[in-house]
Amino acid sequence: MPVFLSLLVVGSSLVSFVFWLRYQRSQRADFIRTYMFPPGLLDKLAQRRQDLHLKDRQLVARALRQYFLVYLKSGLKPVAMPSQLVDDLWHEFILYTRHYQQFCKQAFGQYMHHTPAAVLSENRRSNDALRRTWWYACLEENINPQRATRLPLLFALDAKYNLSDGFYYQADCSALRANGDGTAYCGGDFYNGSSSDSDFSFPFSSDGSHHNSGDSSIDSADGSGCNGGCSGGCGGD
Repeated sequence: MPVFLSLLVVGSSLVSFVFWLRYQRSQRADFIRTYMFPPGLLDKLAQRRQDLHLKDRQLVARALRQYFLVYLKSGLKPVAMPSQLVDDLWHEFILYTRHYQQFCKQAFGQYMHHTPAAVLSENRRSNDALRRTWWYACLEENINPQRATRLPLLFALDAKYNLSDGFYYQADCSALRANGDGTAYCGGDFYNGSSSDSDFSFPFSSDGSHHNSGDSSIDSADGSGCNGGCSGGCGGD
């Protein structure tokens, strides 16, 4: 076979493989968005958080779906859980072992493990999982990760429900820092503009506009307040 034809066949195979991967990821994302959690799961969360009404627990389930989408879109790299409330529901879901295993197989093609997450620290490597969660959660809601004016759902829930053991964030903590508060954890802190951020796709222009529309209509809950960490677990380790 001539070299040109050989290269053409190889190139065509690679293109087909790329399109197949995109189709597979799209199908898995659709599965996550439409997945029905096992009966009784939200009741288990009510036992942990008795002050949450049904609509509140449904919002937590929505945020857990967002977290799973973050993991999928990250390419199954480690992603940190920034919400204690969502982590509670994740723990309960894992206890439904058969359902959880089947979910992971269809959503990711592998089991999504739960391991402890590190708080945001000066060690950049230890922050990557949390930064990755921020990045893809923002993109899921068409928020510019660099210039966020609101928090994605995952980062807003604990403050929305005033969790005493929760973790709080703000999209912009400039006012707090002006008052000398150096402990605030803000969305902009999860991006430092370094070349090592190349593993994050960035579909925004320099003026903050989005190049293409996202595939989610999630409306973020409003969050306020900040503190020094993230809770729960890390997926994908």
